[in-house]
Amino acid sequence: MLLTLLSSFASAQEMTPNEAFEAARSGKITLIDIRTPPEWQQTGVAQGATLINMIHPQGAAGFLKEVLAKTGGNMNAPIALICRTGNRTSQVQRFLKMQGLTQVYNVPEGMAGSMAGPGWMARKLPVEACKIC
Repeated sequence: MLLTLLSSFASAQEMTPNEAFEAARSGKITLIDIRTPPEWQQTGVAQGATLINMIHPQGAAGFLKEVLAKTGGNMNAPIALICRTGNRTSQVQRFLKMQGLTQVYNVPEGMAGSMAGPGWMARKLPVEACKIC
C-alpha cells in the first residue's frame, strides 16, 4: 500500500493537502511544517505535522539534523514538506534531496493556497493550535 501511494508521486514528488493528510494520518509519511513560529501561531498547524523551523538557530545543518531525528536517521523515509504557499518547501525539498534524502515530497498548495490549489485551510483539513509557540 505504501509503495503504491508513494509511487504515484515518484515523478513530481508532490502531494495535495488531502493526500499528505491521509498519508500522515496513516503513518505512511512524516509531514513537516517548515514555517516559523509566528506563522504557526497565526494560522495553526496541519494536524499531525511535525514543526521544524527552516530558519534553524544552527543553520542548514541543524535543520537537517532535526529532520533526520524525526525519521530515525533513515535517508529513505518518506517525508512531506508544507509551508504557507509551497515556495519555501520547493527550496527545502531540493536542499534535502541534495543531502541524500530520497523521498521528499512537496505540498505545493501549502497551508494558505497557491497557484497549485486552494491549500490546507481552504480544503478544511484539520488544523491544531501550535503547542510549542
